[in-house]
Amino acid sequence: MEHNLDQARYISLATFRKSGESVATPVWFAQVDDAYYVFSAGSAGKVKRLRNSGEAKVATCDMAGKLEGQWYGANAILLNDPERSDLINGNVEEIAIALDALRSKYGLQMRLADWGAKLTGKYHKRAYIRFTLNP
Repeated sequence: MEHNLDQARYISLATFRKSGESVATPVWFAQVDDAYYVFSAGSAGKVKRLRNSGEAKVATCDMAGKLEGQWYGANAILLNDPERSDLINGNVEEIAIALDALRSKYGLQMRLADWGAKLTGKYHKRAYIRFTLNP
């Protein structure tokens, strides 16, 4: 499937409420093979919505979330969940892959985000999300 995500700096990640209404958020992301990785505050709405359903959609956007491309259907899963004791550490190896990819793509910006999150105690409260595009 042809898509324009590969070169984008930001994507809009839309997750779905139980009502079916979508809620979109601009996020950083990094691709590894056919998977895309995102991190978020563990208490964020998108994380809560993904607990209920892995259905998502993504589109390229700017930093403010203004769409720059078309929506693509996606399936998303939480690699860890800071609010569930059985998933706090989650898939440690895949989280490391996600972090490496994000640090490679965003360089100093990602390292500063990591540093700030460690300084404020939020680093270990992050949720990591993997999504794949629907065929």
